[in-house]
Amino acid sequence: MVAKKPSVYSVTAPEMRAINRSSILELIRCVGPVSRSQIAEELQVSLPTVMRIVDELTTEGWVHETGVKEWSGGRKRSLIKFSGSNRQIIGIDLGGTKIFGALADFNGQILHEMYFDHHQTQAEDSLRVVFHVIDELLEVASHGKIPVCGIGIGVPGIILAETGEVTLAPALEWQGFPLRARLNERYPYPVVIENDVNLAALGEVWFGSEDCDEQNLVLIAIGTGIGAGVVLNGDIYSGVHHMAGEIGYLLLDRGQLGRKYPGFGAFEQVASGTGIADRARLIFAKHLPTETQEPLTAEDVFAAARRHEKWAKTILIDTIDSLAQAIAAVTLLYDPDVILLGGGVSRSADLLIDPILRRLEGAIPTLPNLSVSRLGYRGAVMGAIMQLLRITSNHYTVQKFM
Repeated sequence: MVAKKPSVYSVTAPEMRAINRSSILELIRCVGPVSRSQIAEELQVSLPTVMRIVDELTTEGWVHETGVKEWSGGRKRSLIKFSGSNRQIIGIDLGGTKIFGALADFNGQILHEMYFDHHQTQAEDSLRVVFHVIDELLEVASHGKIPVCGIGIGVPGIILAETGEVTLAPALEWQGFPLRARLNERYPYPVVIENDVNLAALGEVWFGSEDCDEQNLVLIAIGTGIGAGVVLNGDIYSGVHHMAGEIGYLLLDRGQLGRKYPGFGAFEQVASGTGIADRARLIFAKHLPTETQEPLTAEDVFAAARRHEKWAKTILIDTIDSLAQAIAAVTLLYDPDVILLGGGVSRSADLLIDPILRRLEGAIPTLPNLSVSRLGYRGAVMGAIMQLLRITSNHYTVQKFM
C-alpha cells in the first residue's frame, strides 16, 4: 500500500502580499491607533512593505491617519486607525418566529435596528419576509451618506456557506433552498449566508471582548432548541458535513441509543426551553386536568425555582446535570478560551453557571471558562460584519504552527 502524499501548497507572491495585507489590517483594527513601525515590529514584516500596504489601505478607505503622532527616539510617528465607520452592512438574524435586522458599520456600531415577530406557512413566505426586512433597511440607509457594502444573514439551520444554500431549516420550511442565489438576483451586494449560532459565535470572538484575545470560543444557544457555534483560531468551524455544533443531538445516556430523534434531539428534549416546559407540563398533567392547566414556559419554571417550589427545583437540577454533561464534552473536545451560554434560557444563567461548574469540579481535568453571551440578540449581526469585512477586504486567515 502506497502512503498518500501530504498536500503541499506553495504561496505565490500576490498571495503573500494579500496575507500581509490581511494581517496588517487586522492588527490595526484590533489594537489601533498604531504606528507603521509598530506594525512592522509586531508582525515581523519589513517597514517598506508595511508602508506600501498601509498606503494602499488608506487609498481604499480602510484605514486613516489619526492626526496624532507618537514620539520615539526623537522622531514623530503617525498613528494609523481602522476606518470602520466608512462602510455599513445589513445584518439579519432570521428566526422561525422572530427577526432581528440591523444596519451596522465595521466598528460594530449599530446604526439602526428592527426587531419583530413574524409567522409564515410556506418557504416563499419566509423569503418575502427577508426581502421586506432588507428593503426596509436599505430605505433607512438611503437617507445617510455611508454606503452599504454587503448583506449577512444568520439562518436557523444547516448551511452550505460556500454556495449560500440552506440545506435544511425546518422553522422556515427551507430544504435545499438557494438563498444566496435568490438574494443575488435582487440585490447588487456581496451576500453571506451562515448558520445563525455560528455567526453569533464569530461575533462574540471579534466584538464580545475588547482585546480580540479569544480566538477559540463555543457559544451554546439554548432556546426553542439547542445549538452551538464553534470558532477555532478565529474562524467558524463547520465540520465535514456542516454539522459541527449540532449538540442538540448529543446522547447523554445509554438509554438514548437505538432510538430515533426526527425532530428535537435527545439533549434538546431535556435542556432546551421547549424541553424544560414540556417536562413541567408532564408533572402537572399527573395532578391537574388538562383543561385547567395554564401554558407553561421555561421562564415560568425558572421563576418557580427561584420561589423554591419543589417541582421546579427537580426540573432545574435535571437541566443543570444535562447541561453539565454537554459542557464537559465541549470542554474536552475543543478546550476553548471561553464557553458562552446564549438564547432565551441564558437569561436565567445565574441559576445555571455556578451549579454546572460545581458539578464538573473534579470530574474533568480543567473547568471551562463559562459565562453568558456578551452580545445577546445582536451576536449574529456582529458575526455578519466580520464575515463581510473578510470578503470585501480580500482577507486571508493564516495559522502559524510550532
